[in-house]
Amino acid sequence: MGKWEIAKEISLCYGHRVHNQELIEGYATDTCLACRHLHGHQGTIIVYLESGELKNGMVTDFKHLGWLKQFVDDVLDHKFIMDINDPLFKHEVPCLYDPDDGYFWAEWLLNHPEGYKTISPEAYENEPQPIQEKYEGMVFVDFVPTSENLAKWLHGIVSEKMAKIGVSVSRVQLFETPKSQANYFG
Repeated sequence: MGKWEIAKEISLCYGHRVHNQELIEGYATDTCLACRHLHGHQGTIIVYLESGELKNGMVTDFKHLGWLKQFVDDVLDHKFIMDINDPLFKHEVPCLYDPDDGYFWAEWLLNHPEGYKTISPEAYENEPQPIQEKYEGMVFVDFVPTSENLAKWLHGIVSEKMAKIGVSVSRVQLFETPKSQANYFG
């Protein structure tokens, strides 16, 4: 028995850092650990939905992924995605730490249902405008934000939402660049 698959593409610009990057000698043409640097990408997310049967001639209406486009635009586009366990975390967000005793104010991190965190505006309301803008542009996750991990995370978010209308997610593809991509199959 066959099945159908549809795909929706969403573009975004984002920054990240792969703090645990390692290269194997003899495979990489240079030893520069460039992904350990703060850097950005013009990426593309492609979500693939599948079904063994059609409703009204469709797997689902493409508009049923409008919420995902809104999520990407609001949460990830033009944001810096950082692993909360990154050794640079406390240096990038010193507003969350007491400089005298190193105490971490976890209560200033807002937990979102989709599995990411942001800094509460109260944590930086007295900071200069450029610092406020920096913190507004940061999203924290509890994993190294590689293309592979981001694809898996997005797959989970999309799968949970689409299951409510009986649609399966076959995979999520994340293009970090036009020539480098990661796929996560559910």
